Amino acid sequence: MEKTRVRFAPSPTGELHIGGARTALFNWLFARHNGGKMILRIDDTDRQRSSQEYLLSIIESMKWLGLNWDEGPEVGGDYGPYIQSEYLHKYRELAEQLVRDGKAYYCFCTAEQLATEKERQRKEGQPPRYSGRCRFLSEEERERRKLSESYVIRFIMPKEGETVVEDIIRGQVTFENNIFDDFIIIKSDGVPTYNFASVIDDHNMAITHVIRAEEHLSNTPRQINIAQGLGYQVPLYAHVPMILAPDHSKLSKRHGATSVQEYRDMGILPEALVNYLALLGWSPGEDKEIMDIHEIVDLFSLEKVSKNPAIYDIKKLIWLNGHYLRTLELNKIVERALPFMKRKYNLCAEIGTEKYKEIEKIIDLVRDRVKTLQEIADASSYFIEDDLQYDEKGIEKHFRKDGVGKILSEVSLALQRVEPFEAGRIRDELHDLSQKLNVSLSRINPPTRLALTGRTMGPELFDIISLLGKERVIKRLKKAKELFELN
Repeated sequence: MEKTRVRFAPSPTGELHIGGARTALFNWLFARHNGGKMILRIDDTDRQRSSQEYLLSIIESMKWLGLNWDEGPEVGGDYGPYIQSEYLHKYRELAEQLVRDGKAYYCFCTAEQLATEKERQRKEGQPPRYSGRCRFLSEEERERRKLSESYVIRFIMPKEGETVVEDIIRGQVTFENNIFDDFIIIKSDGVPTYNFASVIDDHNMAITHVIRAEEHLSNTPRQINIAQGLGYQVPLYAHVPMILAPDHSKLSKRHGATSVQEYRDMGILPEALVNYLALLGWSPGEDKEIMDIHEIVDLFSLEKVSKNPAIYDIKKLIWLNGHYLRTLELNKIVERALPFMKRKYNLCAEIGTEKYKEIEKIIDLVRDRVKTLQEIADASSYFIEDDLQYDEKGIEKHFRKDGVGKILSEVSLALQRVEPFEAGRIRDELHDLSQKLNVSLSRINPPTRLALTGRTMGPELFDIISLLGKERVIKRLKKAKELFELN
């Protein structure tokens, strides 16, 4: 049986966006599920817009997502080169071969001539397409004009019959050949167009399945005809559905983060993003939503990918992220949260063992109530910094009551007696104080929390007190009393 080989072929003209990342993931999952190989190929024939910076960004994003490739940049392989610009001479040779075989021709039409032709067609109510006028030039005239004029090479599309795309997701899709004109395969600068280069690369890399976005479905008839013209075996195709915004419009920046790097920078975990991307257009059934990567690989199949557009839902991604923050191993969360902590609090690049253990305890305490790594850093502020920002509504609600100052003084005295300074002992001491003062804990805990953290919500108060330590707790209770003149 032929070994499964798939490819992800981004253009380095921008960062890896959510649509591209989903396409990369589906290719990766299909390869891993079928014991095949995933190839990373860089389609960089758009010279003006392609950059090394974007290439490195795409590679970094894929690594961050955990989508390792078996062949391609940084890995190598037997089917290279894996960067299109390193293969330009070969595309040109094959285009010339098609010309010799009578399957393509040189076109000398200028941009002005083509624009005039399209305008005439528009006025006559015809679809704008190339008329094919240069196809009928004599060989002598072509050779003469090649010496002094700029030209492109066009592929001759059949004008009758139909081209059938056997799509794994969409079934049989039929295109009438007469809707296609003779399209350009080599531009005037000698660079191949996407449709031409892609077919050649897929053949040279022995790609068995082309899994890509739905927007490329209309390119497929052209590519099938090119493949047949070159005598290539046509790969199997699968076009995954579009990703739309919640209002069913085209997904754009206004709907939230769109690139993988933006998700990483806002504190999304790669495990959560991969889980979320997998659910954009694919369903394992049984209403499963939370799955680790091994389970997704095991369950994945193209037959379960929907034909219908997938709807982007940032709330669901954030919810999934919160789940992974709570359930992943603590050391993984600490490792990912540390850069956010360092940025927010200007911590040293190298953190000592004692400080690391303290931060580990803080993160373990706050991670249950937050949804992103950035929120972990934000929620940790009162553990890292002593200069608190007090919640205005909390001040009015909890500090403006008679007797609050006395309660905080009593809390301070009670906590000074606690030894060892652990959450269980602290809970018992404050419970005893409640009975002694004949007031409920709802009168003691809220002002105490506000005095110690500046906030009205957060983790269990007794855990906060224990982690802050006796000295800082006593100082903060005293400071709050003096600052707000509580009595």
